[in-house]
Parts: sequence; structure tokens; C-alpha cells
Amino acid sequence: MMFQLDYAAELLPILLKASLITIEATLGGMAVALVLGLVLALLRRSRHAVIHTPASALVEFVRSTPLLIQIFFIYYVLPLYGVRIPTLACGIIALGLHYATYTAEVYRAGIEAVPHGQWEAGRALSLPIYRIWRHIILPQALPPVVPALGNYLIAMFKETPLLAVIGVHELLGTALREASQTYRYYEPLTLVGLIFLAFSLVTALVLRRVEVRLAGRS
Repeated sequence: MMFQLDYAAELLPILLKASLITIEATLGGMAVALVLGLVLALLRRSRHAVIHTPASALVEFVRSTPLLIQIFFIYYVLPLYGVRIPTLACGIIALGLHYATYTAEVYRAGIEAVPHGQWEAGRALSLPIYRIWRHIILPQALPPVVPALGNYLIAMFKETPLLAVIGVHELLGTALREASQTYRYYEPLTLVGLIFLAFSLVTALVLRRVEVRLAGRS
């Protein structure tokens, strides 16, 4: 079976439209992961067992279970308890929660890399704890972990095909749906692979420039 350019050209607009859903799910999930991951990292640093123990348990539980099971749980089980979430939002929450447990560890590593003397300097100036975090610790902890966070962004993008199992018409799901009508999988899957590759390369380039800019400011 030869690759047909005319069929590929016919499919390309459809797949590009579907890729917008994939990008939306990725960016939405990453936004959740970045915010929730930072919250989890801060909670795990608490000296109170009643705070850090549940946070640590949540991180370990989510990291130790498959993302696909988490997607199914949020989509199929939560409605049994009256929690109904739109399909795309369900996918974004599942991706965000799953990767938040990984970004939490990245944040923790960045925070622990800040010299202890920085904490002591903030306390010596009688700064409130939130100002120590905001103006001293986080500005030093976040720039070095940008590459790791960027890697999770790319990884999340490549995980979005799992959302097809709950009916999200993302890139791969759309390609398979189109292929099932013509029984030609060569062109759709090739285009999907190229789109994923292009997004990953562009993202890596942007993140590299952000990393260089942050390094220049330090």
C-alpha cells in the first residue's frame, strides 16, 4: 500500500482541527499540574503530620496507579456519587492530577536546592513566611526546574490519546475514526506522528529559549 498524498491532504485539515483539542487538553492539564504540584510540594514540607502525611499518600498513590485507570475512575465512578464533569474537563483534570504528583517532586527538588542560608536571611529580616517564599525561595527554586517541567509538558501531550477512551475527539482518536471508514491507516497514523513530532520539537525549542533567558537573569 503506497502513501497517497491526495488522501493525506484531505485528512490534514481534519487532524489539525482535532489537534486543537489535544493542545487544549495538554495546556489545561499542565496548568492544573503546575498549580496543584506546587501546592502538594508545599504541603509535603509541612512539619505537621496531619498535613504532610495525606499529601504524601496522595502523591504516592497517584504515581503508583496507571493514568488510564484514573481517567476511567473520574469519568465513570464520580458520577455515581453525583459528581458529573464534562468529558474534556474530565480529561484535563485526570492529566493534571496525574502529572501534579510528578511536578510536586520536581518542585521539591528545586526548593531543597536553595541554600539554607537564604531561609535564615529571610528570618533575620523578620519577613513573613509568605514573603520569604514569594521573594526569596521560589524565585531561586523555579528556574532550575523549568527543563524538567517542560519534559512533563511534552510527555503529557503524548499521553492525550488516552482521552479517546472516554470520547474526547483528540488527534489520535480522530485519525482512527477516519481510518476506520476507509480502512487506510497508513496516511492518518503517519500524519498523527508528524504532528506529534512537530509539537514536541517546537515545545522543546521554546522551553530551551525560556531556560536560556532565565539563566541569563540569574
